[in-house]
Amino acid sequence: MNFQAIKVIYFNEMLRAWNTLLQTIASPVLSTCLYFVVFGSAIGSRIQEVEGVPYGSFIVPGLIMLSLLTQSISNASFGIFFPKFTGTIYEVMSAPISFFEILIGYVGAAATKSLIIGLIILFTAGFFVDLEVKHPVWMVAFLILTCISFSLFGFIIGLWATNFEKLQLIPLLVITPLVFLGGSFYSVSMLSPIWQKITLFNPVLYLISGFRWSFFGVSDVPVVTSLLMITVFLSLCLGVVWWMFKTGYRLKQ
Repeated sequence: MNFQAIKVIYFNEMLRAWNTLLQTIASPVLSTCLYFVVFGSAIGSRIQEVEGVPYGSFIVPGLIMLSLLTQSISNASFGIFFPKFTGTIYEVMSAPISFFEILIGYVGAAATKSLIIGLIILFTAGFFVDLEVKHPVWMVAFLILTCISFSLFGFIIGLWATNFEKLQLIPLLVITPLVFLGGSFYSVSMLSPIWQKITLFNPVLYLISGFRWSFFGVSDVPVVTSLLMITVFLSLCLGVVWWMFKTGYRLKQ
């Protein structure tokens, strides 16, 4: 294992985040504050509680997941797309390092940045609502697994994309709608029976439900199912990345 190469890639990506600190951290935090004002105040005044949890507190896990998913994908996809766009990725690939070491460097940095943002949003939420985490270990576990899984997914998007428009296509048209329709701001039990069954096909539901369980002990689906789904997704992403490097997909052009 070439730890020196991993460290160089990792700290280079982290340094890029530091140089764009306002965009990397301030923007998600500001967006979260706006969500609290709109959903927490406006809708919260009409919906007092959801499954025994104050509405303002109930939406916190969903807001964190919304930022985690979008930031993980954005950080990882741009992190690998920009070297590919400028041609410097070929210097990395010609170096005596394996695809796994490249993956650890880029995905590790993207996951770290997303995890920091998630913790900052969690801290910011404490100024708006009272929060009590019933299962802190599981909360951290869901945070880390989500950051790694969707950073891997973002890495795949970065390798697949051929221009900056494609880079934003899936996050904007697929991920964001799935998060909003996955129980971020409501409980699935509030929907009609037919829509409850349809929502079960939304993979993001399992992430949000498991993460919310770690806070309040309530969930829309069994926690074991949530862990299984995120583990399967993580494994699929690893398999796809391995295939892309093995075949040189979008890398040998």
